[in-house]
Amino acid sequence: MPIPYRALALAALFCMAGGAQSAAPCDEFAARLPNVKKALCESTALQPTAARSVNGRTLWMRDIKPDNATVRVMVLGAIHGDEPSSASMALQWIKLAEQAPADMPQVVHWRFIPALNPDGLFNQPPRRVNANGVDLNRNFPTPNWERDAKIYWEKRTRKDPRRYPGARPLSEPESRFLIEEMQSFNPQLIVSIHAPYGVLDFDGPAKEGFVPPSRLGRLYLDQVGIFPGSLGNYGGVHKGVPVVTIELPNSTRTPLDAEMRQMWLDLLRWMSERVGPGNRAEPAKAGPTQKP
Repeated sequence: MPIPYRALALAALFCMAGGAQSAAPCDEFAARLPNVKKALCESTALQPTAARSVNGRTLWMRDIKPDNATVRVMVLGAIHGDEPSSASMALQWIKLAEQAPADMPQVVHWRFIPALNPDGLFNQPPRRVNANGVDLNRNFPTPNWERDAKIYWEKRTRKDPRRYPGARPLSEPESRFLIEEMQSFNPQLIVSIHAPYGVLDFDGPAKEGFVPPSRLGRLYLDQVGIFPGSLGNYGGVHKGVPVVTIELPNSTRTPLDAEMRQMWLDLLRWMSERVGPGNRAEPAKAGPTQKP
């Protein structure tokens, strides 16, 4: 798949600037991510964006866009830096997305952002929050954020620094970047990869009869509720974009390759029935449960 001219121009600019991390992300990805070899990372052809993390790291992206795409899907990894397996699986899935099944009824434009929180991911040791100490998955502008996010953090988490939502919504460059990507890309589905609860979560529009996926691979649906400032709350509930959250069983090890492929195939099967033009719907049966 040809790399867009804009991305090539940016890549050339970064190389001339001499930024080691910008010019060669796969050296660091291969050294720090589980089940990711440098050759695999390089084969994903990650494209630099103009966005930077708090510490100035490039935020990388890969578009896979067939000419006749009818569905737009965004896949995110490592919103939390201490979940490196999520970034690994996002990279593995890029290779699968390049080989769409022949019987897939949809043609999908994929946008992968494998490491939204590179500062947390590559910290020693990795940490959930970004370089400003903000949990990016509590920093999105959900309704009444100023009231609810502070109360939740103080009362429910007892001011847990790993879940600090920030001083204001979108205070962080990484969360602002993702919002801008959502606005420009206008995804019909967001898949956010996390770890280590080992469940499948879903947040989506209150559309009567819309059915979330019941399972992906060995992960079964167990809706964990919504939180002030979370991506599921902002995207799925507030903006009406279905958000599938994959909680891998382990934050430092990926599932076996065959299992990651099965999860991918299960996602495609569900998408063909529920996402995009001509999707079908049946009454939802799964009820929400709450995890701390």
